[in-house]
Amino acid sequence: MLKSLFNWKVLLNLVVAIGVFVGLVWLTFRWLEYHTNHGQEIPVPNIVNKSVQEAIKILDDSGLEYEVDSFNYDPKYRPFQVLQVYPVPGSRVKDGRAIQLRVNPRTWAKVEVPDVINKYSGLAFQRLEQVGLKVGDTIYEPSIQKDAVIRILFNGNEVKPKTKLARFSTVDVVIGSGPMRNIAIPNVVGLTVKEARQVIARSMFEVGLVDHEDGSKDESDVIYYQDPAAGDVRDQGMQIDLWASKRTLAELSAKIEQLNSTYRMKVDTALPPIQYQEMPVRQESSQDVPPPPVTPRRENPKPSTDAVKTDASKATVKPATSVTENKPKTTASNTGSSSGNNTSANKPVATTPAKPAEKPKAKKMVIE
Repeated sequence: MLKSLFNWKVLLNLVVAIGVFVGLVWLTFRWLEYHTNHGQEIPVPNIVNKSVQEAIKILDDSGLEYEVDSFNYDPKYRPFQVLQVYPVPGSRVKDGRAIQLRVNPRTWAKVEVPDVINKYSGLAFQRLEQVGLKVGDTIYEPSIQKDAVIRILFNGNEVKPKTKLARFSTVDVVIGSGPMRNIAIPNVVGLTVKEARQVIARSMFEVGLVDHEDGSKDESDVIYYQDPAAGDVRDQGMQIDLWASKRTLAELSAKIEQLNSTYRMKVDTALPPIQYQEMPVRQESSQDVPPPPVTPRRENPKPSTDAVKTDASKATVKPATSVTENKPKTTASNTGSSSGNNTSANKPVATTPAKPAEKPKAKKMVIE
């Protein structure tokens, strides 16, 4: 068996097989060198801080490919300025290698406007700031939704929720200031139901009951009656009831009169106006608190001239002569004590001897 193994034919086949294998390996590497440009490397040019247009032109001239990646916006650099390059400048790469460029975008990345319509203004402001939007002017507009966001404006134009805006953009917010008072009701008689809804909405009122005569809900029916009536003063947000029909107003005159008798109050102007007279207010004294006592006013009576004359005449009367020593003398004061004792003054008065009468004191009288 060993003789057959060392046969020259076997050895020749073995040598031929090894040669074929080595040749295939050599051809494979040669093909790879040709296909991958082995040994042919190109240095990466320095394109940092250049504009993206200039960087792309330099890479095209060098035979290098490029991939542009938008970096986070930095206001310290110019828009579309190359901030980073990978591989780094000076590195050697093969021909056709893709170079990654990090470029400063023109502005901030765009964000979606959050849905804050009909939301409370404080919550809406917080939500806008969270996504990166700034609130500029706050505009108040009459609306039944007080302190609620009605619209969002960007550069004067209304933007809808989920609209993409650049981050840190300034938006204006329109907020409801509440309903207005004493607003005239619009006239919608003769309009279709669809047109009446639009007119009522523009006037900041709401549509209440809509009564279709035939029971349908056709928006093309014509309004022939409304309550409250046109011109009445109401607060915004109040409901307006409507009656609609496909017939004309002339055909519905009886129906309108019936509704007037129900919803309109007639005032009889033929009667004379009622006159009101003011009555004096009677103040009743409280039973708990007694009235204060009335102090009588003292009046000093004036002396009568007749009394003065009487006193003067009496003062000139001479006293009678006493019969005995025990009789008291009659003075003007004794006679002037009483006006009715004129006769008794001339009569002698008897005194007891045991106790003599006291001499009366003289009164000082002034006779004019």
